[in-house]
Amino acid sequence: MNPQTDQSQDLLVVKGARVHNLQNITVEMPRNSLVVFTGLSGSGKSSLAFDTIFAEGQRRYVESLSAYARQFLGQVDRPDVDFIEGLSPAVSIDQKSTNRNPRSTVGTITEIHDYLRLLWARIGVPFCAECGEQIVKQTPQQIVDQILENEDGTKFQVLAELVDQKKGEFVDLFKELIAQGYARAMVDGETISLAEAKPLKKSYKHDIAVVVDRLAIKAGITGRLTDSIETALKLAGGKVTIDFVDRKGKDSKRSFSEQMSCPNDHALAITEIEPRTFSFNAPFGACQECSGLGTKMAVDADLVIGDVEASILDGVILPWSTQGKGLFHYFSRMLQGLAKDLTFSLKTPWQDLPEEVQYAILHGNDFDVQVKWKNRYGRELRYTTGFEGVLNYIERKYLESENDYSRGRWAGFLREIPCPGCEGARLRPEVLAIKVAGTSISSVAAMSLGDCVEFFARLKLGKRDEKIAAQVLREIRARLDFLMSVGLDYLSLERSAGSLSGGEAQRIRLATQIGSGLTGVLYVLDEPSIGLHQRDNRRLIDTLIKLRELGNTLVVVEHDEDTIRTSDWVVDIGPGAGINGGRVVHSGQYNELLLNKESITGDYLSGRRSIALPKKRRPIDPKRQVTVVGAKANNLKNLTVSFPLGAFIAVTGVSGSGKSTLVNDILYNVMANALNGAKLVAGKHTRITGLAQLDKVVHVDQNPIGRTPRSNPATYTGVFDHIRKLFAETSESKARGYQQGRFSFNVKGGRCEACSGDGTLKIEMNFLPDVYVSCETCHGARYNRETLQVKYKGKSISEVLEMPIEEAATFFEAISSISRYLTTLVDVGLGYVRLGQSATTLSGGEAQRVKLATELQRRSTGRTVYVLDEPTTGLHFEDVRKLLLVLNSLVDKGNTVIVIEHNLDVIKSADWILDLGPEGGFRGGELVAEGTPEQVAKNKASFTGAFLKEILK
Repeated sequence: MNPQTDQSQDLLVVKGARVHNLQNITVEMPRNSLVVFTGLSGSGKSSLAFDTIFAEGQRRYVESLSAYARQFLGQVDRPDVDFIEGLSPAVSIDQKSTNRNPRSTVGTITEIHDYLRLLWARIGVPFCAECGEQIVKQTPQQIVDQILENEDGTKFQVLAELVDQKKGEFVDLFKELIAQGYARAMVDGETISLAEAKPLKKSYKHDIAVVVDRLAIKAGITGRLTDSIETALKLAGGKVTIDFVDRKGKDSKRSFSEQMSCPNDHALAITEIEPRTFSFNAPFGACQECSGLGTKMAVDADLVIGDVEASILDGVILPWSTQGKGLFHYFSRMLQGLAKDLTFSLKTPWQDLPEEVQYAILHGNDFDVQVKWKNRYGRELRYTTGFEGVLNYIERKYLESENDYSRGRWAGFLREIPCPGCEGARLRPEVLAIKVAGTSISSVAAMSLGDCVEFFARLKLGKRDEKIAAQVLREIRARLDFLMSVGLDYLSLERSAGSLSGGEAQRIRLATQIGSGLTGVLYVLDEPSIGLHQRDNRRLIDTLIKLRELGNTLVVVEHDEDTIRTSDWVVDIGPGAGINGGRVVHSGQYNELLLNKESITGDYLSGRRSIALPKKRRPIDPKRQVTVVGAKANNLKNLTVSFPLGAFIAVTGVSGSGKSTLVNDILYNVMANALNGAKLVAGKHTRITGLAQLDKVVHVDQNPIGRTPRSNPATYTGVFDHIRKLFAETSESKARGYQQGRFSFNVKGGRCEACSGDGTLKIEMNFLPDVYVSCETCHGARYNRETLQVKYKGKSISEVLEMPIEEAATFFEAISSISRYLTTLVDVGLGYVRLGQSATTLSGGEAQRVKLATELQRRSTGRTVYVLDEPTTGLHFEDVRKLLLVLNSLVDKGNTVIVIEHNLDVIKSADWILDLGPEGGFRGGELVAEGTPEQVAKNKASFTGAFLKEILK
């Protein structure tokens, strides 16, 4: 490593970077600055930012640790670079590492929930969950009076709880209790003799309560009971538990407290208020029905019933008609008995059966059913049995399943619903009854962050509570302000982490980093503006500047024009993509980039190039449209909106306004069920009309096309089957007897067995990063020598997979079955990607375009709806131009394209805009504007219209 000069200490210098398609580049950029990496999709921006700079920063940190510590950390490969100078400790904030744990929420990720728990524990006022009265202190005499209200002869134990979920052997405690004259204790729910007590398991958490007395209700026990209660209260710090030995379930124990009791004598389930009481991840506070998840799996009647025009005998009840003939015949005989009792026919279409009959079949009934059947000898047998109903039967079979296979048989008929016990609040009723300013902790968690800020701004406390809560409130307000500053005011603290988009999760982590107050750190960010409306962009940029002003260096991979303009330094990678990229086209300030005529980015930013407005908008036919009526899912406010068919439609609006709910959760799910035979659960709505005019719906998302290196564009699109078939038809293959399977790297036969067709081998180095080396047998070719000897036009199957798609399209030009696949991949701007490039190395935008190309090469009927959610993610201005050509070609064939989008170049190119808002979250969910871009631009209530007005001038 070269020694740093005084000048280089202010610079971050990367020399000789060769990761992926980077062509041995050297680049310098100022430290403690906002540096933007831009360039075409696939040009090498992420390779330089994440796979070179961040990877080396992470590796150096890991290497600085002891060998012992390193064994517990994931090993980091050394990037292919000569050296990097001026590198600070690096933190990556990307979009891929979203937390999918169902117990993680926005509140837990940002630690705001921890502060809320502390606040409610310290100043919360408890109320009775049953009657709503405020809980007050209780005297020993009042406790005794309530116990004596039980029937004579009721047996019970007076318990003093000494240990609550603590680890240890507790040998000394047992000895001390024996010395005090106690004979029994309840340990982890079981009563034991203290004289025979053994040391408990040291690493386990235990509950220990000493048995102070054992009594039965009868006349004359008041004095003894009072003494026992007072003793227990003294031992357990003001708490006592009564264990009714002959009762089971939640009625078997009742807790009392000198500090907490209901004035109406309702039993209390909690006797202490601590921060853990408000945690849905701990048994003390979590709802017992859903274990703190807030949701439950329940059988959905819509998934159980098939075509409503079919009868029971035709198989309308899917779990019985699809799980084998034996099950179908068994339940058909049972329903014949039910049909006699309720007078209906098994041949009647489901939709024509009376509601009470449908209910009885689905939910069961209270009377018995007589079943007739014949054995193999033809003898008729009868028996009487109860009928539990289809839904109860499926739920029981699902819960009784002991392995994934049997559970999978029934899982398709269940869906996630809010827990009926806590209604999605995740906490016990008695915890939800503890309030601050008359509000429960779950009510605050359910508010949008914007409303949360207002709640804490308006919060008025007494002098004592104000003093206790001052520091906690300061932390809560600061964290909420950070989240607001990155445009997330529409989210709620209870929002599940798994439901966040990549952009939202990234901005939450960004806000958390600002809150941490670290300085001297290198932050590497991946398009933080994704999913953000132009209106909120300024706030995000201000946040990035604030992070820089703390004394940090920011490397941001970004295509957003405002972010590029605000940056201190711009590095443009290109000029093209793939093998045509990987070079530094520009490294300097923004004004210099505008003058650089070799930079495509500079061309677009300076106005030398632009995405032109359509010469003519397609006419809208009011008779051809699909209408969503009464959309009420999430924040949608009984919305009725029409989507014109045969048009390019942009659904716009600020983040959180309800776009994805309307298009993905309602429109697409209903269309997929009706047109594709899917079984998706649609969001709440009244109905959707106009589907008869369509025959197919396609959702093109940004999820990976595969999660293993074996998946690639060739295998995903299906073109590899045709290529393998072509190689199998060569004269050399026929002479050797090779079939199509010989040219697969996934099965034995033609692949290299030394690396199992991977082309690389992983060498594990103890306490050092794992090393991936090219397979010595096949030298990375994936196939064995014999297979590679078969050539087509002088190229082996391995050499074909290494070709860029654009080169492969020319190579296979004469083979129409192959060229049509490759041509569409080139049309969507993927000509630079290698045909066999691993799916794991493709960006989200590239994966989406592979899917789009796969759909494009299929024959179009002109009656298809294509749904795309932010297709411009990761796309450069030039890539957006190419994408628009592809999308317009689909519409020109009579199809309908619906995009959820914030990119103004896409929005201005649409035939029709549906703008939702006016704000996000609870303040959104309305149709603010609809019409052509020109019409929406005139709408003063539309934020989208205001920005459109500027670019339509």
